[in-house]
Amino acid sequence: MTTGHRITIEASDARVRVVHGGQVLAESDRALVLRETGCPPRYYIPPRDVRLDLLTPSETHSYCPFKGTASYWSLPDAADLVWAYPEPKPDVAGIKDHLCFYEVEVER
Repeated sequence: MTTGHRITIEASDARVRVVHGGQVLAESDRALVLRETGCPPRYYIPPRDVRLDLLTPSETHSYCPFKGTASYWSLPDAADLVWAYPEPKPDVAGIKDHLCFYEVEVER
C-alpha cells in the first residue's frame, strides 16, 4: 500500500441493516467494517445476509488501486446501489464477495 494510505478490516460488533424504499435488503450480525484513509467506514455484508433476489447485476465496474475492481448491482429505482470485490487485492482478501451498500443502519 502507498505510504500514508491505510485500510483495516475487522468484524463489526454492530448489527447492520439496509433498508431501501421500506424494504429490508440486508441484515447481518456478521458484517465486516472496512476503514480506509479519507473514506467513511464501510460495512461489507456476507451474501447469505443480503436479499440477492432483489438485486440485478449492473454493467458498471470501478477500479480502486488498493482494493481492486468492483462489480455493482442495482434495484429498479436505484442504479449501482451495491458493490463487491469478486477478486480483491491480497491486502483486503477478507472482503471477497461481501456486498457493500452506500447507506446502512448500524445498531450498537
